[in-house]
Amino acid sequence: MIDFNLLPLLPEIFLSLTAMGFLIVGVCRGHESMQVVSWASVLSYAFCGILLLSMSWDTEIVLNDMFKFDRFAGLMKLLILLGLIISVALSVRYLKQEGIARFEYPVLVTLAGIGMMLMVSSNNLLSLYMGLELQSLSLYVLASFNRNSLKSSEAGVKYFVLGSLSSGMLLFGISLIYGFVGSVDFGAIGNTLASLQNVPFGVTFGLVFILAGLAFKISAVPFHMWTPDVYQGAPTSVTALFAIIPKIAAMGLLIRLLFEPFASIADQWGQIIYFLSLASMIVGSFAAIMQENIKRLMAYSSIGNMGYALIGVVAGTQGGVAAVILYLIIYLVMTSGVFTVILSMRRDGSDYEKISDLRGMSQSNPVMAYAMAILMFSMSGIPPMAGFFGKLLIFEAAIAQELYILAVFGVLSSVVAAYYYLRIVKVMFFEEEGDAFDGDLPFARRIVLFVSVMFVLAFAIKPGLIVASTQGAASVLFAGL
Repeated sequence: MIDFNLLPLLPEIFLSLTAMGFLIVGVCRGHESMQVVSWASVLSYAFCGILLLSMSWDTEIVLNDMFKFDRFAGLMKLLILLGLIISVALSVRYLKQEGIARFEYPVLVTLAGIGMMLMVSSNNLLSLYMGLELQSLSLYVLASFNRNSLKSSEAGVKYFVLGSLSSGMLLFGISLIYGFVGSVDFGAIGNTLASLQNVPFGVTFGLVFILAGLAFKISAVPFHMWTPDVYQGAPTSVTALFAIIPKIAAMGLLIRLLFEPFASIADQWGQIIYFLSLASMIVGSFAAIMQENIKRLMAYSSIGNMGYALIGVVAGTQGGVAAVILYLIIYLVMTSGVFTVILSMRRDGSDYEKISDLRGMSQSNPVMAYAMAILMFSMSGIPPMAGFFGKLLIFEAAIAQELYILAVFGVLSSVVAAYYYLRIVKVMFFEEEGDAFDGDLPFARRIVLFVSVMFVLAFAIKPGLIVASTQGAASVLFAGL
């Protein structure tokens, strides 16, 4: 009998109702309602976060074991909501400047957010797929949101075609798992696999396809081919959204999938994740060196960062998972600050995307230049910035499990990545001054940039609360082991 206790789903239900409400308002008032709907959506995300914090974070499984809410899901949902608030707040001015201020934008972002929140609470392969597709379908449309831009249309088509391929691979993997195990429920899959002396080859084969589909969502090599083109072609506000939230949601889903139903065959999936991590760090570091477009550079940076995060997954320990969650928190904050600057790269009403366009910014806009420099130092992993501690805990988890090769390659690729991060600092401070960017930063961007820089600088002073929260969230996944 289906359990219709809907209390654990209150955040998702609330956002679903607000999304429908925004759609009605937009249809009635037209595109002039974009600004009102956007700021209303920001308030709804904030209220949803408050609602989430007011709930009990004890483990609850409802809807015939298809939906699971626990401390891990709660923390990941807070990160998703924070990312939604930042991405929509950053986009309002940009959409008006580009002439694409349409009310569908915040509605699509809200629907994508609902899909992401469902993903991290999935307790069944079918609910996993439904959440993933709700997110993906919304993002396909957002990638091509600027209908008058050939690049944006091309980005949307590329993302849709390759995303459909990854969804097909994911479904094929799910069908194989169901065929060999006889269930799509996480608990039943976990119990069945734990009772087997030898894992059937079909299960391993199915897991490979599932991981391939999820690797596409986090832009892990060799499933990263869509990332640079889509990042460059999509409207910059959409690129910021892609960089900030979906990877965090997909990584949360990947962690839950590997450490719950497939925990007993860690020796099988560990080899796959090991390769994905190693390849992502190497490609992300070296491919970014030659980039002249800052959005493409950030695409390769995100690939490399997901490679670092996967090290903690390979470690397979509670400390490793806690380090991954902490790394994702720091990544979200740093990326938000960087895209605040990228969104402000405008002259005479036109968007500028080349790294060379930042030259001499320390003279024309010193506040933004110094903020960008601090964020670049943090992404390089230079102490005492927050980025250093994120990488440190990841590498510590790898060393504790004797993953020396992975840790060494992580450190070396981090050194290579520092070259292209510090190159941006060099362009801003040591090259001849270029033309100044338009106007002052809007209030929302100032807040995001200020909070990002303060977090990066102050993290080392008192990291205890955040670290304790990540450890508590990770402990839920290992409670039954």
